[in-house]
Amino acid sequence: MSEKKVTKKEQAQPVDLLDVLLDKNNKEPIVLMDEKGRQISFEQVAIIPYDINDTKVLYVVLKPIDKIDGIADDEAVVFLVDQDKNGNTVLRVEEDEEVAIAVFDKYYDLLEEARAAAPKKTTTAKKAPSKTATTKKAPAKTTAPAKKVAGKKSK
Repeated sequence: MSEKKVTKKEQAQPVDLLDVLLDKNNKEPIVLMDEKGRQISFEQVAIIPYDINDTKVLYVVLKPIDKIDGIADDEAVVFLVDQDKNGNTVLRVEEDEEVAIAVFDKYYDLLEEARAAAPKKTTTAKKAPSKTATTKKAPAKTTAPAKKVAGKKSK
C-alpha cells in the first residue's frame, strides 16, 4: 500500500474571514487561534451590524464548539469584526460588556422579527444561545485569521 502525502493545498488554508462570515451557505466551523496558538472552533450564530457613535460597526456572535473555561455550553461570545495593521479581517472579543449586551439584545430583536414575519407553520428552529453575552474569559485577543477546516460540524 502506498501512503498518500498531504499536500499544502489539502491542509487548512487561510481564507478571507469576512468572506467566510458573510457566506450564507457556509456550514463549516469558524476556527480561530487564541494568543497561545491553540485552535478553537466556533459555530456562527449571527452577524450583527451595530451603530456606535453614528458609526456602523460589524459584530459576529459565535458559539464555542470547543470547551472554553468560563463559558457555559449555552453561551455565545460577541466578537468585533476588525482589521489588523496589514488590512486583514480579524475578530476581537468585545470587551465592553455594555456593547456586548447591546449587540446580543439586537440579535434577539432580529430573531423575534424573523419569527413574527415567518409563516405560521411548524418548523424546527435552531435553539439560540442563552441571553448571556459573554465577555469574560473568552479567548483573549483572538485575532488570527480563520481557517477553513475540512469536514462537517456536528449538530
